[in-house]
Amino acid sequence: MWTKENRSRYERKGQRYPSDTTDEEWALVEPHLPDARKVDRRSVLDAILYVLTTGCQWRQLPKDFPPKSTAHDYFVEWLSDGTLTRIHHALYAEARVLAGKAPTPTTTIVDSQSVKSAEKGGRRSIRQGTMRARKSRARSVMLPSIRSA
Repeated sequence: MWTKENRSRYERKGQRYPSDTTDEEWALVEPHLPDARKVDRRSVLDAILYVLTTGCQWRQLPKDFPPKSTAHDYFVEWLSDGTLTRIHHALYAEARVLAGKAPTPTTTIVDSQSVKSAEKGGRRSIRQGTMRARKSRARSVMLPSIRSA
């Protein structure tokens, strides 16, 4: 919630870019990242967050970040090996604990629309399941030889 106390906590004025991780944020994320070869993992993470926050293309990454190919390669590696998912789950659980809740939710709410879409095959078919079927014009055309019969 945005209160006077909270607003100052999320202030990003002293940083190079608003997407850069603070020391506190870095301390939470660092243990979950695999060891890097010869690159500063924090600068790579800041580059990835910059691209994801601003929506810029990798080739437009400012020069004070690692090379675009390095940042992109780490992004693809962390995405494919599940590192980003593990970080998300760890931070999610920690946020729940800080809010005084259990690390994982104990209650699930399922609405009727979710059940309908799951029966039809999940996310891909949600739109198809809610649209009316279109008639094929080829089927409605009767050939002259069929009409006379």
